[in-house]
Amino acid sequence: MKLQKLLLWGAVLAGLSLTACGNTATQEQTQTEQTQSATETAAVKEMTGEELDKIVEDNKAKENYLVIDVRSKEEYDAGHVKHAININVDELKDNLSRIEAYKDKDVVTVCNTGKKSKTAADELVAAGFTNVHNAEGVKDFNYTTMTKVASVLAPEIQKAADEGNATIIDARDAKDYEAGHLKGAVNITPDTIDEKISEVPKDKPVYTYCYSGNKSYEVANKLSEAGYENVNNSLDGTKEYTEFVLEK
Repeated sequence: MKLQKLLLWGAVLAGLSLTACGNTATQEQTQTEQTQSATETAAVKEMTGEELDKIVEDNKAKENYLVIDVRSKEEYDAGHVKHAININVDELKDNLSRIEAYKDKDVVTVCNTGKKSKTAADELVAAGFTNVHNAEGVKDFNYTTMTKVASVLAPEIQKAADEGNATIIDARDAKDYEAGHLKGAVNITPDTIDEKISEVPKDKPVYTYCYSGNKSYEVANKLSEAGYENVNNSLDGTKEYTEFVLEK
């Protein structure tokens, strides 16, 4: 009788042990599958030059993307895709905090041939960026949106306004400018740039901003085409970046 009880308890304990092991194995398998799924979801997606051209030409669509040109500053300054900011691939890891706000948005990397931009895209995925695209290189596709107007993040234009060593242009309507603008900013819109362009000095950097970066880009592009060299447009306007310090 005792032997039967011992055998019975042994069978019960063995069953519990197998169940526990099975549960542990199932949990580990589930965790592995979740990790693999997350990695697959965040994998770098390829983007054609035609697709990127369409995105940056669409004033609404471009608001959902951050385009990063990972070439050298010299190459970027010579001409780059419209609305792309510049972070050299070798300096990307040290600048991730600057683009933290875009972690769950669509981020596109671009370079000359797609190789350095792929390296940058992989680094972004490893850093937790979830929607990363590697675009066709500027030497492989004839982009129609190439420009010399530099795109900068909003904190950079705020810093320029605080330091007071640059010309700051508010391209919003007069009523919004009067309601509050960056320190030292002058009001020049796409409709008034032609008549006021002579008032903009060429010996200082120029920073433009507006509601969402679209009207200010028009002003910045006019300046660039007129021979101004250090022209920067805020990628995010007062609509997206709520930490601008505006004064009357």
